[in-house]
Amino acid sequence: MRYLGLDLGTRTLGISMSDITHTIATSYKTIRFNDGEYESILDELGTIIKEYDIGKIVLGLPKNMNNSIGERAETTLLFKKMVEDHFKIEVVMQDERLSTVAAHNYMIEADMSRKKRKDKVDALAANIILQTYLDKEKGNG
Repeated sequence: MRYLGLDLGTRTLGISMSDITHTIATSYKTIRFNDGEYESILDELGTIIKEYDIGKIVLGLPKNMNNSIGERAETTLLFKKMVEDHFKIEVVMQDERLSTVAAHNYMIEADMSRKKRKDKVDALAANIILQTYLDKEKGNG
């Protein structure tokens, strides 16, 4: 059984996946969808959940820097409920402040082109979210 890491945007869903020991997160893919049409990604997400025997989802919670819950976080919490109700799977929230910034910084440091960064940033942000959770769960962070 693996964990899935998700970074929800307005038009993208970055996805990462853990290994079966819940030690290492790996970027998986980015699903693109029309602005705010979150229901449209449930079929593809369901396929991934079944194919990889996903036991838990770790969803990034985009809190404001002052730790308050803003509009994006409210939308993310609604998505959490939608996923839990649809798949009957545990969804845990992981603070994702600055995960996208960190993802961009990693790719800039790796001298990745702007176009490649645009294609990879969401899955890498999901990877950072999931790895942070895995480290915390194992007591390493």
